[in-house]
Amino acid sequence: MRVQQLFVAHQTSVKAFVLSLRPDFTEAADILQETFLTVTRKAAEFREGSNFTAWAFAIARFKVLESGRVRRRETDLSDEVLDALAADAPPAPFFDRRLEALRACLRRLAPRAQEIVRLRYHSGHGPEEIARCVSWSANAVNVALSRARTALRDCVRRTAGEVA
Repeated sequence: MRVQQLFVAHQTSVKAFVLSLRPDFTEAADILQETFLTVTRKAAEFREGSNFTAWAFAIARFKVLESGRVRRRETDLSDEVLDALAADAPPAPFFDRRLEALRACLRRLAPRAQEIVRLRYHSGHGPEEIARCVSWSANAVNVALSRARTALRDCVRRTAGEVA
């Protein structure tokens, strides 16, 4: 039960870590659930007083690797790259600060930009589907998404106090 409480307390950091390795919100949510189930199953292996976040990140990393093997695509990162990214992962407060900054920056986007970002990254729709939803061309959607991503990236850097 204690590891479940710790997982809930650190869930934002674990999710941000998973998203840094697999930037697909739907897939990341599935991996996060699998990570929670594995953390629960392996609760007896966790030593109270040790670094829970590092332990959960390690489990999440294996779940990302497992997910990549099951759904191998050309755009997937290799296992070696995922290992390198996981090894260089910043500490949990970094992810928490960036996630809060992202939430604030999303609220600052124009309503139409918020809508297409939500359709793309939360609902998992492709540009062609979004174009049909908002009565735009797929090219216009791609341009708007590119501009929204750039605005969000710059805003997150400013808000989180990072150097570009």
